[in-house]
Amino acid sequence: MPAAATARGFTLIELLVVLALMALAAGALPMAFARLHEGAQYRASVRAALDAMRGARLRAMSSGAEVRFIVDLQGRRFGAEGAGSYTLPEPLEMHAVMAAQEQGTNGQEAFMAVRFLPQGGASGGSLDILRPSGNGVRLRVDWFSARVQQEALQP
Repeated sequence: MPAAATARGFTLIELLVVLALMALAAGALPMAFARLHEGAQYRASVRAALDAMRGARLRAMSSGAEVRFIVDLQGRRFGAEGAGSYTLPEPLEMHAVMAAQEQGTNGQEAFMAVRFLPQGGASGGSLDILRPSGNGVRLRVDWFSARVQQEALQP
């Protein structure tokens, strides 16, 4: 007589544990992707602001004419004068501090600006780009050298 055949396969409890683990993983994925998406938007926004500020500085020095980096806080846009503007994605916030003579209205929209001079100076100012958590970056334009510096902000 042959030996008793051993049962092969999974028990019901093992199958339920695997299904529960899969459900937990599927529930955590949207949150992880949302954080990744917000992080990508933040990095792209900081990169766009740095590129626009540094581009305005270089254009002013090479063309011999003043170039303004304009910030529209209400419209959530920024960019160098004469170039395209960048719209800040919705979960991010921005704050700006700029010279009083560089603030005004353009029709209905209020704006702030940093003026880059052909000799290498600037009117100075800073632009903060913040994540929903409150941390972010401050892009500071030195009035004497017009160099753009980046510093981390903590909540």
